Amino acid sequence: MSKPVFSDPFSLSDALVEEVCALRPIEATFYGIGGYDHLWGDLSPAGSELFAARLSEWRERVKGLPRQEGRWASLAVRVLLDWLDGEIGAVEEREHLVDLNTIASRFQMVSMVFDSMDRSTAAGWENVAARLEGIGEALGGYRQALETGMLAGETVSVRQVRGAVKQGRIHAGEGSFFRRLPAELAGSGLGDAGLARRIEEGVRGACEAYSALSDWLESAYLPAARAEDGVGRARYLRAMRRWLGASPDPEETYAWGWTEVRRVLGEATRVAGEIAPGKTLSEVYEALRTDPERTAPDRASLLSIMAERQQRALKELDGVHFVVPEVIRRIDVREAPPGGPIGAYYLPPSEDFSRAGTVFYSMHGEGPFSLYDQVSTAYHEGFPGHHLQCGIQVSLRENLSRLHRVVYNCSAYSEGWALYAEKLMGELGYYEKPEYELGRLANELARACRVVIDIGAHLGLSIPQDAPFHPGGRWTYEIAAEMMRELGGLSPERAESEVTRYFGWPGQAISYKVGEREILALREKARGAGVPLSEFHRRVLACGNLGLDLLREEMG
Repeated sequence: MSKPVFSDPFSLSDALVEEVCALRPIEATFYGIGGYDHLWGDLSPAGSELFAARLSEWRERVKGLPRQEGRWASLAVRVLLDWLDGEIGAVEEREHLVDLNTIASRFQMVSMVFDSMDRSTAAGWENVAARLEGIGEALGGYRQALETGMLAGETVSVRQVRGAVKQGRIHAGEGSFFRRLPAELAGSGLGDAGLARRIEEGVRGACEAYSALSDWLESAYLPAARAEDGVGRARYLRAMRRWLGASPDPEETYAWGWTEVRRVLGEATRVAGEIAPGKTLSEVYEALRTDPERTAPDRASLLSIMAERQQRALKELDGVHFVVPEVIRRIDVREAPPGGPIGAYYLPPSEDFSRAGTVFYSMHGEGPFSLYDQVSTAYHEGFPGHHLQCGIQVSLRENLSRLHRVVYNCSAYSEGWALYAEKLMGELGYYEKPEYELGRLANELARACRVVIDIGAHLGLSIPQDAPFHPGGRWTYEIAAEMMRELGGLSPERAESEVTRYFGWPGQAISYKVGEREILALREKARGAGVPLSEFHRRVLACGNLGLDLLREEMG
């Protein structure tokens, strides 16, 4: 059977996306592309090797395209090659053999994918049943990948293994998200007795599969796991390139990160002094977390307040600073399933917009929940942060290739834009109380702390002698968590969760501030050329998600 021949990158991209979805159906569900929700794909080493081999064939097809003249066609080619090189490189660098952490490895994706699946139709529940029935085989393939790495002496740290095991016990236990599914199906009125039986049996199988994998991790993998948290220079520089779409000097970025820590700390200390004169920054944080007048009493209240904030911002800023497509004027705000790390995250709309963009809040405990630090988070995850950027990107059918719109994602662009959105909302007057401005500064300070913790811990760099925190010290988990508590304003539990995340997800944590740095530099350049702010926003968002090197070139 002859291979298809393509004359343009757009038709090639359409076909490539379908093959990616067939090989990695979990990702298809997250992309919002239908037809694959009943499948898992092969999570074993053989599956990753097949994926890389197929992508290598597609890379040759892209290179064989005739020269593309137009701006968007040329950009489509560059995005295709950048994404293909990154995915192939990750397999060649054996990243799939050490794909275990507490936030975004396959260990989490296998459970999280169910929350992105349709459960409003009988057909959707049929897919849920099929996935539940296949979860044991899927996790078995994933275990093979980890075992292959372990036998070759390539493992993750003890801390990541213990964190994953803790999550796995939740997925297997009585409080598991899976155990809610039978009652949800019964309440929906969809399906018949046969489907209900499949869901019941599938839930048992899913819980047993997570229990078995957690047992194996604890008994076999944990003794072989690395004691040290840092991944070393070679792997870290590869991760930097992947998350940033650029290769800045890590030592310069580390030094700049400390400059940002000092700057934002000064601003936060000033605002804290206005709220509670004579109190330390950490004392003000604690007061804001516990004051009944400044907190949401329960989970439902927090979700309602954050949803209202985003809808108000969208209504007031549409047509003024942004042009918001009709298809993304709805933002869902929901509670995340149990078992994940504390915090908020965003799921983009599906390709056809039948699934709205959704902000998920993962909350531990029953309340009260602080508001001071959640207002800027709402703008970051929702509007005008991820929801606006991702939604516009998915909608740009005329200019961007399908892979660019729904698959490609460089963290420095998406997280940089979202952090920029937090700052912008302050400039536009949306932090009407000083504690909300302090919350924004606390979140920015936490992102600056991420830069120095992430680079410093993974590369083994010393804390500078003139640093405002543990000068001259060496990075440890305890010092990093202390920094996130004392300077970043996080609760002890949240601080530990965050630092565990940085240590297990090298390079991602720096993408927020580094991406914002680039967007602010581009804004300053546009301002110097007399470009109105609304037009600058239009130009950045019209590019779609790009690595920082590509973004800089596209913006001129």
